[in-house]
This record gives sequence, structure tokens and C-alpha cells, in this order.
Amino acid sequence: MRRLMAFVVVIPLSLVGCGDTDRGSPQPTSSPGGTPSAASISPTWPPAPMASPGVDFDPALHDELMAMFRRDQAGRTGGVDNEGDEVRTHRLKQIIAEYGWPTIDLVGEDGADAAWAIAQHSDLDPEFQAAALELLTAAARAGQASWGNVAYLDDRVAVGHGDEQTYGTQIGCRGGRAELATPLTHPDRVDQLRRRAGLEPLADYLDELTRICRQEQAG
Repeated sequence: MRRLMAFVVVIPLSLVGCGDTDRGSPQPTSSPGGTPSAASISPTWPPAPMASPGVDFDPALHDELMAMFRRDQAGRTGGVDNEGDEVRTHRLKQIIAEYGWPTIDLVGEDGADAAWAIAQHSDLDPEFQAAALELLTAAARAGQASWGNVAYLDDRVAVGHGDEQTYGTQIGCRGGRAELATPLTHPDRVDQLRRRAGLEPLADYLDELTRICRQEQAG
């Protein structure tokens, strides 16, 4: 049986393919079938898609997001996570309701990546995850988020719905090899789309993750 891999994210910006991207890149394609409006998540959901560019850096919010991120990663590397994804999802909703999507100006690049990682792991709330994709995309358009993060979350939302993925970021292990969790939307254009999002060629990505699959199988 193929198993979807859960990758550990190392901040700052060292997840495979999630480095700082060209903020002038064209907008990546959206998930097949579209995503629900952020306004549908809760009555308190804010009309603004993100914190306003140029806002003052908020060290307390940055530190809180980084602490949440460290707990997220601990739970994925055999450490202690007494919180769990559902609690972090709920708290991220509260943060967005108060501030909008956490931008680079507001929480720094590592804090913005931490917010993305929490949304990426919010699989128990697919409606929120899809709405977070809309907010993250708006932030990336404004140069306030990574296009690589958009690509990963776009694929995560699509795969969660059983749809084809655009960038080929969501991978499963089968027989010690990395394979796509779902087929590609545009297989003939995937490397072009990945390059626009700041990601390496798909073949290089699969080779690296195959090494991880083999290590896990051997262990």
C-alpha cells in the first residue's frame, strides 16, 4: 500500500523545494475544482485576506508561531507533542481571525513558514485548509509569502480531495520508492510550473525522496 509521506520542515526555509521564491513569479494555478471562500469558515472570519503589508513586526506572535511549529515537528520526529494538529489548527484560525494571514512583515519569513506548516498539516479540517490556501496565495501575490509554500499547500488540498496535483509535491512510498500520491494535472508542464514556484525539477525531487523511502524501509 502506498503511504503519503509526512516530511519534516526545518525552518528557516530548508524543506525540499520550499526555499525563498521569486516573489514576482506568476500566480500558480489553483486546486482543481476551486476552493471554498474563507468567509465560509466561521462567522468571525476576517474580510481582509492578510495582515497589511508594512505592519510592524510582532515578536510575540512570531515566537508563538515558532513554538507551535516546534511542537508540530517534535510530533513528527518521535518527540513529545502534547498539543496535536487539531489544537494548532484551531489556534491558527484564531490568529488569522485577529491578524489576517501571518505575513513576512508581521512575523518574519520563519514565522510565515511556520503558519504555512501548520496549515499544511491541518488535514483534519479540509475546509480550513482550502481557505488557508486562498489566503496564502493572496499573501504570495503581495510578496508576503513563499510561492513554494503555495505550491505545497495547493497540492495538499488537491490530494486531500482525491484530485490531481499540479506540482507533484505530495509523494507516497511504495516498495522503497517515492511515487506521486495522485497523478499530475499537467505532466508535460510540471517542471515549468515547479520552476515558477521556485522548486527543483520533479525528477530531482523524486530521487531525493526515494532515498528517504529506502532509509525508512531499511529502518
